Amino acid sequence: MLGKQERGRHPLHDYNKAVEFALRDFRHEEFETLWRIDQQCFAPGISYSRLELATYLQRPGAFALVAEGSEVSETNPRSGLFNDGQPSTATVGFIVAETGSRGTGHIITIDVLPNARGVGIGSQLLRVTEDRLRTLRCHSVILETAVDNMPALSFYKRHHYTVIKTLPRYYSNAVDAFVLKKDLLSPPQPAKLPQ
Repeated sequence: MLGKQERGRHPLHDYNKAVEFALRDFRHEEFETLWRIDQQCFAPGISYSRLELATYLQRPGAFALVAEGSEVSETNPRSGLFNDGQPSTATVGFIVAETGSRGTGHIITIDVLPNARGVGIGSQLLRVTEDRLRTLRCHSVILETAVDNMPALSFYKRHHYTVIKTLPRYYSNAVDAFVLKKDLLSPPQPAKLPQ
């Protein structure tokens, strides 16, 4: 179970709103929601079919985390509540990962709905997943991303992932993929900033 430190409130870039979100473990009855989010996040040929996503979720050593969020107006903090005072939340993102052989974890997918991006949900999903992989004795983690997915490449670079190889025609639409890797045991090196 995830603790209070896995909650966040971050300003959105547009309007006068904020998004509150919390991470928790995936529940099997929400599979369709996760599949629909994946379809919105990735183009055909890169997004998963229902069978592919279900297979990944059922692999030995696999786990998934879900981000639930609610939009709150800063001028009316109760705007994200139903009439009965209960929070109105929706799944805004998720991550699927697995422990692999020889101490290497694998991030299968990380998906955040377009209207919920830029507020830290993806970073929190990634950080908590890396922590869980460390706990499960993984010393490194790998993932694949399309060579033309510049926002994803920038995101992973900020999180200290490096490209280790290219997989030609990796996706069903014949797009190549980069394999990225991160050492989970060494502290990240400080960023080299221009002076």
